[in-house]
Amino acid sequence: MREVRRPAVRLPDLSPYPGGELETEGDYDGLEFADIDLAGQSGRGARFMDCAIRRSALDETVLSRARFIDSVLDGVRGVGTDLSQVSLRDVEVLDARLGGVQMHAAALERVLVRGGKIDFLNLRKAKLKDVTFEGCVLVEADFAGAELERVSFDDCTLSQVDFSGVRMRDVDLRGVARLDIARGIDRLAGAVISSAQLMDLAPAFAAEIGVRVE
Repeated sequence: MREVRRPAVRLPDLSPYPGGELETEGDYDGLEFADIDLAGQSGRGARFMDCAIRRSALDETVLSRARFIDSVLDGVRGVGTDLSQVSLRDVEVLDARLGGVQMHAAALERVLVRGGKIDFLNLRKAKLKDVTFEGCVLVEADFAGAELERVSFDDCTLSQVDFSGVRMRDVDLRGVARLDIARGIDRLAGAVISSAQLMDLAPAFAAEIGVRVE
């Protein structure tokens, strides 16, 4: 089991975001977006380098194909945020409160998701490499068709998670406080679980291979 590499985000002195609407294909460098309502805005294809987005609203915000590099998203909240095909590299997502987030076909590398709660997270066909989920709650997260390499879940709750068609390599599920797999129980090859989790999942494993337990 290879250890997950964590992001090493060291933000420089940041300048306050001057305001105004996000721009499609915009270029944002060394800025702090603090307590800003970005709801309904579009920054499709934008690049965020050495940026921090703190305590800001992202309801229906369109950030598809955006790139976040060496950045922090802290205390963001919103419903229906479009992060499809986004690229996150060396990024920390802290205490997020999000629902219905679209991240299908996203690419995450050296990302830390710590705290918070994310409902209905769509990570279909995404690629996750060196990603740590820590102390967070994921409700009905959809990983169908995704690739997970060196991914760990520490002190997390996974409720009704979908692992259909997932490919795993060095995925550590032992730290999941509650592991509730709705679909894809047969796709856990490449993952590590605890003996207690094995006992909890035994009925699902038996059902998958057609064994009746009486």
